[in-house]
Amino acid sequence: MSTLVVFFSFEGNTKLVGDVIAKTMKADTVELKTSKQYPTEGFGKFFWGGKSVLFGEKPQLINERIDLSKYDTVVIGTPIWAGSFAPPIKSFITQYKMEGKRIALFACHGGGGAKKCFSKLKEAFPENQFIGEIAFVEPKKNSEVSSNEAAKWASEL
Repeated sequence: MSTLVVFFSFEGNTKLVGDVIAKTMKADTVELKTSKQYPTEGFGKFFWGGKSVLFGEKPQLINERIDLSKYDTVVIGTPIWAGSFAPPIKSFITQYKMEGKRIALFACHGGGGAKKCFSKLKEAFPENQFIGEIAFVEPKKNSEVSSNEAAKWASEL
């Protein structure tokens, strides 16, 4: 069985968790990167994130093409923005059609919305088996606890 951990991380929280999951599962990792840089501080950060989700934006990804046929399990990670997954994940969904995969989901947030986010992600990948989901609250603020929790979850998938 081959596993891929694919995630978008805006402030490093999702990367922290994604890296632990990948190490635990001995998985390949792809951190989605966009061609455009976005505001990282103040009102602009929240405005861009919310607007991008509400308008269904799909930013251009600059990653090399991923051969998903090599993987039977895909772990997808996202920060939660406006109760949904981040726009680069929407770009990934649009560019990569997945069927017959085992999918696990993880999300990082500072204020909730995980249940709604996971529901939307499941709708985006209907022809797959979902094997787990977990949410982390601001993992960088307590990285040791978050890392242990992520490793435990990943080892049980």
